[in-house]
Amino acid sequence: MFEMGSTAVLLWGLLFGSIGFGFFLYGKKQKAVVPLITGIALCVVPYFIANVYVLVMVGVILIAIPFFVRI
Repeated sequence: MFEMGSTAVLLWGLLFGSIGFGFFLYGKKQKAVVPLITGIALCVVPYFIANVYVLVMVGVILIAIPFFVRI
């Protein structure tokens, strides 16, 4: 249904990448491992997922991880 170059995939990837960059900066500044790794994952994952629904589902799960996992 959606192609790899779909506009929706690009926009969702941009959104999740921006949120991931924020998590990365926060984790680096606060020396917190979970937001740092989650931020890196949010920046990298959109490159490998071409389906919009899977991308949104994985992105939302990754965004929720720092709020539930405390190390």
